[in-house]
Amino acid sequence: MEKLPIHPEGPILSRLVAGAWRWNQVDAATVERLVHTCLEHGITSFDHADIYGDYSNEEIFGRVMKANPALRLETQHVSKCGIMLLSGKHPGTWIKHYDTTKNHIVTSAENSLSKLGVDFLDILLIHRPDPLMDPEEVAEAFSLLKQNGKVRYFGVSNFSATQFEMLQKYLPFPLVTNQIEVSLARTQPLFDGTMDVLMKHAAAPMAWSPLGGGKLLNQQGEVWSKMDKYSATQTQMALAWLLAHPGDIFPVIGTTQPGRIAEAAKSINIKLDRQDWFAMLKAVHGQDVP
Repeated sequence: MEKLPIHPEGPILSRLVAGAWRWNQVDAATVERLVHTCLEHGITSFDHADIYGDYSNEEIFGRVMKANPALRLETQHVSKCGIMLLSGKHPGTWIKHYDTTKNHIVTSAENSLSKLGVDFLDILLIHRPDPLMDPEEVAEAFSLLKQNGKVRYFGVSNFSATQFEMLQKYLPFPLVTNQIEVSLARTQPLFDGTMDVLMKHAAAPMAWSPLGGGKLLNQQGEVWSKMDKYSATQTQMALAWLLAHPGDIFPVIGTTQPGRIAEAAKSINIKLDRQDWFAMLKAVHGQDVP
């Protein structure tokens, strides 16, 4: 598995990242198997968030880490904070909202460390842009976490190009990524400036829902006409399409099936021809590029 720095001043991650957001839906033995299957195929980076699984997924994942402490030496962990959901675990929350205050960011990061059983996060992301976000307060929280060795690098998720640039202006260190929804089924970030700004800042994006939430795999016809040429599956072709972008996209694969992890890992070896890349784009959009 290829490994790359997500930013020149950021951590080195496996090019495919394992998304653990559904891992509360399987038993403990399967979670452990998923972790080890990822590592067997060179996927060493894991994506978490405080809210996943009704605030339970980090703890579920952390049981594997605590039982196998040596795994910390070969794994990287990304987590997210800022969304507040209605949950019995947060009885004071009566409406879904965002919280990017200094206290919440610091407390959430510390809770993630405790649940995951790790002593630092490789990257902490603001999960969604908050209309009440005070960038100076976010900068204070990030700086405190970095100074205390609890988080090494920082980024955002679902931010527009202008939101990314705005927050970056207030930080004394670079945002290393923006985790965005991008896939062959959702190509807007390639054309609306999101990817342009990330490349300007040398911050590689992480791609959530890289298979379009399964929509791509339900499509038939021309989009998959090159599968035989590359001896690839639909999943592998869809991931290879993202991996071909010069912005070094890191797809986040969210699956609870070990076999699907092994399948996805093979996409790293597929090098799409430029015209085949555009043929897949045309097949989805129904027309040539302008």
